[in-house]
Amino acid sequence: MTDCIFCQIAEHKMSAKIAYEDDEVVVFHDISPQAPVHLLVIPRKHIARISEMDAGDAKLVGHMIYTAKQQAEKFNLANGYRLVFNNGREGGQHVFHIHLHLLGGRPMHWPPG
Repeated sequence: MTDCIFCQIAEHKMSAKIAYEDDEVVVFHDISPQAPVHLLVIPRKHIARISEMDAGDAKLVGHMIYTAKQQAEKFNLANGYRLVFNNGREGGQHVFHIHLHLLGGRPMHWPPG
């Protein structure tokens, strides 16, 4: 999708501080971090919202979560971290390309807001 900022990052048409990438996902630092470590894990495949996934996307989302776990290890987040998917405007989603937030490096509080 040509007008999607995350698709452009995945295709290296827009710059981002990339932490990791493979054939299925790209991980990069959030430009407005909410924690000392705030990474976004995105699939290369454009899926606008979690609610628009189909059954065939489950393996991809599992890979996103596993990749986040690996990045948490890489960034020394052994004391804990938070993984967040936002879905839709009321769920706090601002970019309509699914993405998993990995936040860590400070205590996380509940409720998140």
